[in-house]
Amino acid sequence: MNPVVHFEMPYSNPKRLSKFYSNVFGWDMQYLPKMGSYVLATTSPVDKNQMHKKKGAINGGFYPKGPYGNTPHLVISVDNLEKHIEIVKKSGGKIVGKVMDIPGIGKFIMLKDTEGNRVGMLQASM
Repeated sequence: MNPVVHFEMPYSNPKRLSKFYSNVFGWDMQYLPKMGSYVLATTSPVDKNQMHKKKGAINGGFYPKGPYGNTPHLVISVDNLEKHIEIVKKSGGKIVGKVMDIPGIGKFIMLKDTEGNRVGMLQASM
């Protein structure tokens, strides 16, 4: 199986968003202007390698509303991104954009499933 490893949701105001999730859930919110104004959300304690200490927990992030869409989506881990791109196409899904290299993380691409939902796929570099 390929597990859900990340979530992403859109935002309008990064400061308001960060304050809300930090206050309500205790998440560590990190604004990353060099990554397209992305806000990284650490949702549970991690070790020095940024791996969760609690098995099954996932982190997430928030992106500006507009150019990247306005609906939340999940990111699913795959062992071979190119292979899964072909499987998506053969199964009736559509690939959105081009493969993106995320330094220290891996290769990422968005897809639309047969219902029009946006889903990310990530091949970790570890």
